[in-house]
Amino acid sequence: MAEESDLEKTEQPTGRRIEQAREQGQVPHSKELGSFLVLIVAAGVFWLMGGWVVQQAMRLMTEGLTMDAAFLKQPELALLRLHDLALDALITFSPLVLGLIVASILPSFMLNSWVFAPKALMPNLGKLNPIAGIGRMFSWESLMELVKAMLKSLVIGGAAVLIIWSEWEDIFGMLGMPLEAGLAMAGHLLTWSFLLIVAAMLFIVVADVPFQIWQYYDKLKMTKDEVRRESKEMDGDPLVKGRIRSLQREAARRRMMAAVPTADVIVTNPTHFAVALSYKDGMAAPKVLAKGMGAIAQKIKALGAEHGVPMLEAPPLARALYRHVEIDDEIPGALYGAVAEVLAYVYQLSQWRARGGEYPMPPRDVAVPPELAVPEAA
Repeated sequence: MAEESDLEKTEQPTGRRIEQAREQGQVPHSKELGSFLVLIVAAGVFWLMGGWVVQQAMRLMTEGLTMDAAFLKQPELALLRLHDLALDALITFSPLVLGLIVASILPSFMLNSWVFAPKALMPNLGKLNPIAGIGRMFSWESLMELVKAMLKSLVIGGAAVLIIWSEWEDIFGMLGMPLEAGLAMAGHLLTWSFLLIVAAMLFIVVADVPFQIWQYYDKLKMTKDEVRRESKEMDGDPLVKGRIRSLQREAARRRMMAAVPTADVIVTNPTHFAVALSYKDGMAAPKVLAKGMGAIAQKIKALGAEHGVPMLEAPPLARALYRHVEIDDEIPGALYGAVAEVLAYVYQLSQWRARGGEYPMPPRDVAVPPELAVPEAA
């Protein structure tokens, strides 16, 4: 049962899965929303500029069908006339064309951000498989598309029947009207009919858009095993990560050991801990250059002895520095007094080496504040 549940697509798609789908050109898409926007923009343009467009169209038709005797004598004038008529037609219908272009682009930004997916342009021979095509014809998605088509036919057809039923007197009345009045009435009826039919499509769009978004994310659902594999791919192989961390620790240890010869003093436990300190001019406080316990502590001591770095046995201070201060960090203010005793001894030892005289006695029982004290067992 556990294996079956792992194979069921019950998990919501991850961000990486959605991004991969976008790279393939798979984004939420509603054909009904695109059709609605194109029609509503066209209806709006005709509503605002319909009269002017009709007048311009009638003028262009009249001028285009008018024959001028000069055309028979100079045929090149006909080309100039055609050029002028084409330019006027372009200007007349440009608001409608521009509106339709904008309306065709808007759905991509309304359901998702615009995406350019070159992979979607690559030929896919798998789509030519007739067996897969038959399967898509009888799939659940095709059934939903059939239901939407039937619903759209009922809604739009019902709206058209309602318009004809309510306006049938005006429709038949146009037969007895003069041409211009009849055309004006026809334009008025067509505009209103167009607007009402487009408004009826709004109900289809309201139902289709949420369905398309749900269907899109439902297709991208993942199995628990896929989520685990993706997480492993994103996080990396544990063995590789462990090897990387090991190499990083080794590199950090080499850098730490390289800094030991520059230390001013090494504070020891004496055998369990070793902490190398440095305090140069310009530093706000002494800084820990290296620290370690066990074998690493012994290496720090051996390297310090090789380069003549002074050492001082101060177990409580060594444990406190090891526990509370990271490498390359300055010591906390609570340890200033204890470290100052150590540095004062280092200075006296340096003076003795340079001038001789009485050998300086190392400090005994270097005090550590109780809040930073570390038990010897630690």
